[in-house]
Amino acid sequence: MDIEALNTPAAVVDIARMNRNIQQMQNRLNALGVRFRPHVKTTKCEQIVRAQIAGGAQGITVSTLKEAEQFFAKGITDIVYAVGMVPTKLNQALALRRQGCDLKIVADSVQSAEGIATFGRKHEQAFEVWIEVDVDGHRSGINPEDDLLITVGRALTEGGMKLGGVLAHAGSSYEYSKHEELVRIAEQERAGAVQAAERLRAAGLSCPVVSIGSTPTALSAEHLEGVTEVRAGVYVMFDLVMHNVGVCETSDIALSVLTTVIGHQEDKGWAIVDAGWMAMSRDRGTQRQEHDFGYGLVCTQDGKAIGDYLMSSANQEHGIISRTGSPDWNIASRFPIGTRLRILPNHACATGAQHPEYQAVSEDGAVETWPRFYGW
Repeated sequence: MDIEALNTPAAVVDIARMNRNIQQMQNRLNALGVRFRPHVKTTKCEQIVRAQIAGGAQGITVSTLKEAEQFFAKGITDIVYAVGMVPTKLNQALALRRQGCDLKIVADSVQSAEGIATFGRKHEQAFEVWIEVDVDGHRSGINPEDDLLITVGRALTEGGMKLGGVLAHAGSSYEYSKHEELVRIAEQERAGAVQAAERLRAAGLSCPVVSIGSTPTALSAEHLEGVTEVRAGVYVMFDLVMHNVGVCETSDIALSVLTTVIGHQEDKGWAIVDAGWMAMSRDRGTQRQEHDFGYGLVCTQDGKAIGDYLMSSANQEHGIISRTGSPDWNIASRFPIGTRLRILPNHACATGAQHPEYQAVSEDGAVETWPRFYGW
């Protein structure tokens, strides 16, 4: 199959761009002397994760236990479930551990730690637990200076569990766009996680792993002293949010949605395509950034950006293509009915999640179908 034979809309992966992104990140983290554990929530795809592992990645990070189950079934055993554990999911985690999966889970409260310990003792399972630390006030975790950190560590170890390390994610890095700002937040992430680990060790608790990561900080950190591993996910595809953050060019974005022009509103300067928000997702992440790309940046079928044309609006199965600034009154002749375009997404994770499979296009134009995993 080649791209001309694909039905639209379709999620297209540019294999050459993807491989380049994988190698760039792996080379950087190798040079910084840390292990790389990619976050696979962006793609949820075996073929892509195999390429990351072939490039040098060690283990994976998941956002759902269903991902852990699917990848473990494919033979990947070293997995971190990087979402706070709740009691209702412990049976699912236990089943994975008993099958031989080296699953690590996360806690950031005494209640969670005690719940894990109670369940683990009942089922004779010493879960490996990492404590999430909050390095930037973004979302979850314990402040590295808070005494709660030591309390949670002791609740785990005294409860018979294995304290495996600390985990941090500088999610606020997505809010910046200048290199010096990203360097600062990367150092803040590193220093906070290392401080938490040192405090646990000073309290007599084991903390072998110091795990940090986001795509912007992984690509901006000047050194990673005290860190043992990095996690990052969206780098493998990149997207327009990452372009606005300043860590990639549009020519690095490996995921796009192939679509077909199905009509026009010439008096408005619109072309209508068969990819709406069901294909692109409703994510408007660039709306909060300096450059708003609407629902995505318009490219030719072979992936080259076309000036200032965006998917400016979207309904469920219809997308509106228009030019920023002044309307293009010749849009019907520029993009005749049947024209096939590719739309670069705001958020690769959200757009990928709209599709059951990727159409992976190689440099010679050949297309392979790569399934995605779903569920929780």
